[in-house]
Amino acid sequence: MNQLNPRQKQAVEYVGGPCLVLAGAGSGKTSVITRKIAYLIEQCGIPGRHIAALTFTNKAAREMKERAAALVSGSAAKGLTVSTFHNLGLNIIRREHQALGFKPGFSIFDAEDARALLKELMLKDGDLDSDHLNLTQNIISNWKNDQILPGHALSHANSDGEVKIALIYQRYNQALRAYNAVDFDDLILTPVQLFSEREDILRQWQKRIRYLLVDEYQDTNSAQYCLVKQLVGSRGAITVVGDDDQSIYAWRGARPENMAQLTEDFPTLEVIKLEQNYRSTQRILKTANQLIANNPHIFNKTLWSDKAFGDPIRIIKCSNEETEAERVATEIMVQRLNRRAKYQDFAILYRSNHQARLMEMKLQHHQIPYNISGGTSFFARAEIKDVMAYLRLVVNPDDDNAFLRIINTPRRQIGPTTLESLGRYATERHISLFAASQEIGLQSHVSEAALVRLQRFHSWILNLSLQAETDQAMSAIREMIEDIDYLGWLHQNASSAKVAERRMENVYYLLDSIGRMLKPEDPSREAVSLKDAITKLVLMDLLERQQEEEIQDQVQMLTLHASKGLEFPHVFILGVEEEILPHRTSIEEENIEEERRLAYVGVTRAQRSLTLMLAAKRKQFGEIMETSESRFLEELPKEDLEFEGFGQLSEEQNQARGRDTLDNLMAMFGDDDQ
Repeated sequence: MNQLNPRQKQAVEYVGGPCLVLAGAGSGKTSVITRKIAYLIEQCGIPGRHIAALTFTNKAAREMKERAAALVSGSAAKGLTVSTFHNLGLNIIRREHQALGFKPGFSIFDAEDARALLKELMLKDGDLDSDHLNLTQNIISNWKNDQILPGHALSHANSDGEVKIALIYQRYNQALRAYNAVDFDDLILTPVQLFSEREDILRQWQKRIRYLLVDEYQDTNSAQYCLVKQLVGSRGAITVVGDDDQSIYAWRGARPENMAQLTEDFPTLEVIKLEQNYRSTQRILKTANQLIANNPHIFNKTLWSDKAFGDPIRIIKCSNEETEAERVATEIMVQRLNRRAKYQDFAILYRSNHQARLMEMKLQHHQIPYNISGGTSFFARAEIKDVMAYLRLVVNPDDDNAFLRIINTPRRQIGPTTLESLGRYATERHISLFAASQEIGLQSHVSEAALVRLQRFHSWILNLSLQAETDQAMSAIREMIEDIDYLGWLHQNASSAKVAERRMENVYYLLDSIGRMLKPEDPSREAVSLKDAITKLVLMDLLERQQEEEIQDQVQMLTLHASKGLEFPHVFILGVEEEILPHRTSIEEENIEEERRLAYVGVTRAQRSLTLMLAAKRKQFGEIMETSESRFLEELPKEDLEFEGFGQLSEEQNQARGRDTLDNLMAMFGDDDQ
């Protein structure tokens, strides 16, 4: 507690009612949450098992739980819940599955599974293109986030298009229920509906969770806010921590207005502002404060720091996007040597992923190590998930989720209506989908043709399962891939033949990895069964993700959205131009406030230096277009900015300056060699 400033200490010790901690960027909010958990346990006598803290990522939850446990002596923190909203929702559904009418071991559809199901339903209607599919998936997700059920969506539809999507939504929910499955949005919506209908179950959960803490509150959507209100009830035993200036996820349902709603739903709300920033120089904070002041505010705050005033904010205009990327690369080389910094001290932020491509090439050219955040894990690729689902079903035929993923991958003319009937029959019989597909009683629930196809699939998988237990397992797996003509399926669904071939190479790499595990080349390594090999591969995926999170000495490249919550000594922001930042879509939709918050997030990632980059010309749609500088540059304090390339120097002078920079670099390297 002695390490906290007065405002942080006030936030930790206030337990007399509902509390909103308005935590500016870099103000130590995680310390407040973890210390408040310890305070509630040790000073207020609330057992850890009756406290829940919610956040938005597994990584944040893991870090928070570790820090809280380290602050509490003995086993007092035992049973403490620190999780994401969706994990809490999942736990509620698991505990209350009978009341909700689910079988134990229900499936969870991720975005890709949900998309595949919607595709099946829309193909049946004969009206499908990828844009329409994406739109439908987004609208259904938004409806669920806003707690709009299919009947309401249908009765309030304003066009034929909305009626169509509402009917698909209705069919989609029916199919999920028949499959004993929920999608990602249901993990919040289902508990909210349950608590609305069953007050007795809600009261049990309110007894279980006596104090609730919520991190990143500005990112909650309508359903998440409702879940929070239900769990807290009239007691007001809640602390929420958030920053309306960092609300940048409206596109995925976040509602910054939920912070204002707190004052109406909890009239005795105590608002505590954390304005001391421990991250950035005074000049960076002054710039950030002046930028975000252009947005309307319900809660006003001004970040301050007792750090040095710091370097000017540099704004560098280059002739085109290639010179922009080249300049950033050379700046990193020079600054790394001048500042005696590491590569990992530098971050390159951008509004859209496509901006990273040219930057990557320049970093590679100069042999600068870098890491791009948000890359797809090998095991998250669709083709790997498909093949792994086949293998999971082969070694465990009761895996309903695997069954649903592969039953029509490739297509076997087993439609959603048949699968719904199969799902309902399996639920009534309390058996898996695979087991149900072979039962005699199923013939009264599905057509004769569908029954034959299901039985054929069942026999095929059963045969593979038997072969998988022999020393011919690898041959059986390769034969399986041939049987389903997976390469043909990839060619049908890929954007080009090259993409299909690349995906198939990933499949072969997976099969080779399994083969080496079943029959190791190194005689000292023990061979494993196929079931053990698949379990190990799942663990390899988890370990791979953890290794990705480990810090290495690399320049970090990431989008402005992905940078939230992170900090770096030296930050470059690319493309500070109209139609990039702010983005063209946001300009057309008049959603400049969120773009300004996004720029504010970028500025407040910087600890010691900030450089804003832009290009005078940029290639768009195959044409060279002149650009205009972002309106946000006009909103920054002129006295704290240092401009370069805005007409002060000719192109020849800029090129000469670039040559001087490279000469200085060569001289530095020369000195090192002596």
